[in-house]
Amino acid sequence: MVLEFKPQGIYCPAGDFFIDPWHPVDRALITHGHADHAREGHNRYLATDIAAPVMRHRLGDITLDTVAYGEVREIGGARVSLHPAGHIPGSAQVRVEVGGEVWVVSGDYKTTPDRLCTPFEPVRCHSFITECTFGLPVFTWPSEADTAAEINAWWTANAAAGTYSLLGAYSLGRAQRLLSLLDPAVAPILTHGAVEATNAILRGQGIALPDTIHVTPELDPRAHPGALILAPPGALAGNWARRFRPASTGFASGWMRLRGVRRRRALDRGFVMSDHADWSGLNEAIKDTGAENIYPTHGYTDIFARWLNEEGYNAKPVPTEFTGETFEEDGA
Repeated sequence: MVLEFKPQGIYCPAGDFFIDPWHPVDRALITHGHADHAREGHNRYLATDIAAPVMRHRLGDITLDTVAYGEVREIGGARVSLHPAGHIPGSAQVRVEVGGEVWVVSGDYKTTPDRLCTPFEPVRCHSFITECTFGLPVFTWPSEADTAAEINAWWTANAAAGTYSLLGAYSLGRAQRLLSLLDPAVAPILTHGAVEATNAILRGQGIALPDTIHVTPELDPRAHPGALILAPPGALAGNWARRFRPASTGFASGWMRLRGVRRRRALDRGFVMSDHADWSGLNEAIKDTGAENIYPTHGYTDIFARWLNEEGYNAKPVPTEFTGETFEEDGA
């Protein structure tokens, strides 16, 4: 096999490297900077040049080598290249070729374009290791334009009523994607420190984002009436958010497609948005690879593998320690 599943993660014997390993290894190829894929403790890292600044911010002084999308590296007996995954800026699929056989590890991905990421690129292969976080037919995403209109209308109504809009968003990727959709003419946009730190990194890479105001301990909310406040999900229910009263709380996630999730999370509004592929996106991506062998990882792996087998693929679910999209701060 070109790739094997080891206790440390996905392993390439020919190149003696791991892809997104969850335990410390010598050489790690990293698909993107979210914490469940880019972990501490590896001796050497390889990622895209676009992902590198965020990885250094999150992991500190690491030994990190970078490649551009499509650039081929010979690592031992393996030919390796990274290709756009469309998940967050710099996210990549990893193509590994050994003796003419090609495997691709998807990492996290979405097939619909946004305003921040290099669009997803199908990569032909014999075997495809794919996430399936939202591998059920119920998960279908509205257009970005529809989601933007819904969020901006909610914010506008709140501002007119003298209410703040607290919007939960993962600090890397989702928050900046939401920022790209917001209408700054409504009112000021305020940000939690974790979000603003990532904003600064991406702005430094030339990614355009609207102006934001960092929420510091000294900030007086009364000076920013009607503001929308972007914060990690965990901050919405804590002391940090209590200074913004009255407030309406919202969260943008693929899980908002499921009934009851918003109510259980005590949210006023839920907006359906994900940086992962929906049901049709997963099926489209798999078809476009031309792969016969499919290995679904984190998500509805057993159900999705059964579906793929019924569709004529050779599918086998593989357990991993990736978390996919959660309600935690560093979910995907």
